[in-house]
Amino acid sequence: MHHKRNMLSAALASAIALSAAGVNAQDNSGDATNLDTVTVTGIRRGIESAISVKRDSTSIVEAVSAEDIGKLPDVSIAESIARLPGLAAQRVAGRAQVISVRGLSPDFATTLLNGRELVSTGDNRSVEFDQYPSELINGVTVYKTPDSGLIGQGLSGTIDMQTVRPLSFADRVVSVSGRYQKSSLGEAAGVDPYGNRFNVSFVDKFADGTLGIALGYAHSDMAKQENQVGLYEPWEQVGDGWRPGVEAGTWYSGGIKALRRTGNAKRDGLMATVQYRPNNTWTSTLDAFYTDAEEYDTANQLEIHLGDFNGGYDRLQVDGAQVNGNGTFTGGIARNVYPLVRGMYNHREDNIKALGWKNELSFESWRLMADVSWSKAERDELNLENNLQRVPAPVLDSVTLDFSRGGFPQMSTGLDYSDPASLYLTGTIYGSGYGKVPHVDDELYGIRVVANFNGPQALAWVSDIDVGVNHADRSKNKTQAEGGTELGAQGDTSIAADLQYAPVNLGFAGAGVIPAWNVPAAVARYMVFNPITTESWLIPKQWSVDEKITTTFIRANIDTMIGSVPVRGNFGIQAQHVDQSSHSNYWDGSQPEGSRVIPLSKGKTYTDILPSLNLAFELPAENTVRFALARQVARPRVDELRTSMEFGVDESTGRPGASGGNPELDPWVANAVDLSWEKYFGTKAYIAASLFYKDLRTYIYTQKRDGYDFTPQVDAWLEANGIRLPEDFVVDKTGTYTAPFNGKGGSLRGAELTASLPLDLFSDALRGFGIVASAGFNDSDITIDPDPETVSSVGSDPIMLPGLSKRVYNFTAYYENNGFEVRVNQRKRSDFIGEIGNFDGVRTLRYVKGEDVIDAQVAYSFAQGSSLQGLSLYLQGSNLNNSRYHTYAGTKDRPLETIEWGRTWLVGASYKF
Repeated sequence: MHHKRNMLSAALASAIALSAAGVNAQDNSGDATNLDTVTVTGIRRGIESAISVKRDSTSIVEAVSAEDIGKLPDVSIAESIARLPGLAAQRVAGRAQVISVRGLSPDFATTLLNGRELVSTGDNRSVEFDQYPSELINGVTVYKTPDSGLIGQGLSGTIDMQTVRPLSFADRVVSVSGRYQKSSLGEAAGVDPYGNRFNVSFVDKFADGTLGIALGYAHSDMAKQENQVGLYEPWEQVGDGWRPGVEAGTWYSGGIKALRRTGNAKRDGLMATVQYRPNNTWTSTLDAFYTDAEEYDTANQLEIHLGDFNGGYDRLQVDGAQVNGNGTFTGGIARNVYPLVRGMYNHREDNIKALGWKNELSFESWRLMADVSWSKAERDELNLENNLQRVPAPVLDSVTLDFSRGGFPQMSTGLDYSDPASLYLTGTIYGSGYGKVPHVDDELYGIRVVANFNGPQALAWVSDIDVGVNHADRSKNKTQAEGGTELGAQGDTSIAADLQYAPVNLGFAGAGVIPAWNVPAAVARYMVFNPITTESWLIPKQWSVDEKITTTFIRANIDTMIGSVPVRGNFGIQAQHVDQSSHSNYWDGSQPEGSRVIPLSKGKTYTDILPSLNLAFELPAENTVRFALARQVARPRVDELRTSMEFGVDESTGRPGASGGNPELDPWVANAVDLSWEKYFGTKAYIAASLFYKDLRTYIYTQKRDGYDFTPQVDAWLEANGIRLPEDFVVDKTGTYTAPFNGKGGSLRGAELTASLPLDLFSDALRGFGIVASAGFNDSDITIDPDPETVSSVGSDPIMLPGLSKRVYNFTAYYENNGFEVRVNQRKRSDFIGEIGNFDGVRTLRYVKGEDVIDAQVAYSFAQGSSLQGLSLYLQGSNLNNSRYHTYAGTKDRPLETIEWGRTWLVGASYKF
């Protein structure tokens, strides 16, 4: 693996060096200028559009254009963004969902739509990009360096998605496309492996070109297919006699489960833009964007507890325990276990609405822009589970385990679990079942006013100045009702034949066939489910966070000469005034009935001053050197700002204590410096090398803090308990609070190499061939202490930054000629620490094995003048190497999750009128 990575890096560096030499020769002969006049279409047109965005920007940016989006089998914009230099995706349910920029977790990036900050359907502020159909996005610009006029900027980067501007189109465009797809994992649990995508777009101008309208609709209906084997966390070193047959000191997991997940994911997206420009003075643009996503899946699972809690039955015995040289248990025969067959159902609905209205007035020496916006995201979920076992209890089994193969861990049972009539809904060690009904809503109002005027004559090197103010008002709320799915009056029961699906095969895990059934129907027929929010442990899961952020800025734009060198750029300052607050409750069991839910509200205000400088030096032979300095911030996670608290008093010591969130957090702050060299060949190609360094002045850690002031909580507790306490009993007003706190930062540094090269730069014999390649190298001296109150697979020792992959690679090779296109893309990232939501909905850190995903496409577009002009045909494949998703506990011989989503094949056509 390392050898291959080194080869890729060497190849990329060689390409940069060779292309620089080759193109210098062409520059001298004038050939490059002639090549720039060639009209290109398809893949090349998209690449050249993106190069133009990068070249013309005053910041260090990466871009992807509409001609790129949709050319590969991208269900969402996430896959398109993940191919950009220095960016990496984390997959969820087999598709790219969240994006890391420059080795920092998604928490550090901000996402915009048409320059406006976006809400999120997740618990945090990081956007789930799989909600955005690639067909409705016209382009994406990733700002790696900010400027003072960039509102909503992130610390690692700012991702701005743009929809079309109809007045920029010369002609009417009407396009329709459709794709039919199939998963390689096949059919199971009543869900077929097929899916489809369809979209239609319309762009036109009216009223003598003064009114433009753009409309787009995208629909996708995809099968969800997943094979998974998981081991319990944490892996821990067992003591003497803890697991008979396993030596003390051996690293051991307390359970294993294998499942087959099948389901369906539907998404409908709408985009509309109306642009009106009656004259050269006034332009008005109204944008609307809407997505509605619904997905459901059923997971059928065989689960075996390998610990010492087995419902009070015979104790576990391990025969023939195998332990590797790292002290890790890798196999043996576990006797006296009582497996269960579990059915899990998830139904989720997400919708996102966004509206924006921008008006621009342009006069001879000044311009004015006013923009108002609103967006709202909502998520509703239903999670249910049923637990089945053989009865009468216990029906004990012996299971052969093998974790040493490197693929799926294996679990082979001695008994047959394929007959649904032999399995009963019953009270297992995990209960008969459980359910949750989470709800999240996130709403954001914004207004921005910006004035631009010519620079003062005394400062000839300042071309113009922008002055502006932006106000954003955001509110995010979460509730999560939960409860057991308890057996009804009929007691233990098997699940009737009319609720059974086709059985699923867990042969990939060595576990054979198990039943599959309609979980919500089984709950409705045999069980009682009354989710509530009022239990003590559920009170802190209900919270709201409010943010009011007023940003004022001034930016001076530079367009001058230093000697014979043209210099573009900007410098300025941004002031962010933040008023943040949160409202929640905590449970005090000592209070009288009806008064145990105590309201809690906290917050703070502060102002951050953020200077920035961007300079682009236009050197001879189309070389550009960029330099940037900035102070950057990233707002804390929304769920970290919650004021939720679990409070109590230790009556043996009088010490109060609690855990929860912290609405008094300051943001992450960094001082950043960037240096980039870019060599362009017109708009057809470029090579680049860049360095960056971020000095994080602060970081947010979950910590135990002594000396926290609990005066309001202690006073309320004493009021209820003072009567029964001894007269001399003293309760401290301060104690230990476990929550997110600002702490010491550190440095993040990296280098990026990029080359986008049509190979006819070197030889006409290679006309039509090209490559786009990038390599990113990241490092940090920041270490994180894992949450001391949460069981975590990363252990208790300090860990590296979540989301940090030290190496990220992207490589695309393409061929395009006379309407025929072939493109292959490979994206790779090294190991990183991911953030995974566990069963309780709590963020858990896990080591994630580096990924290597290959996509490809073959397409043909009929030539202009032919009877089929405008028609394009596609054959596409994603995840062709069937790259699996692996998480592990500390070392790779201690697996946690191994997930396979399979390959996806697509055939399709598009027609452009």
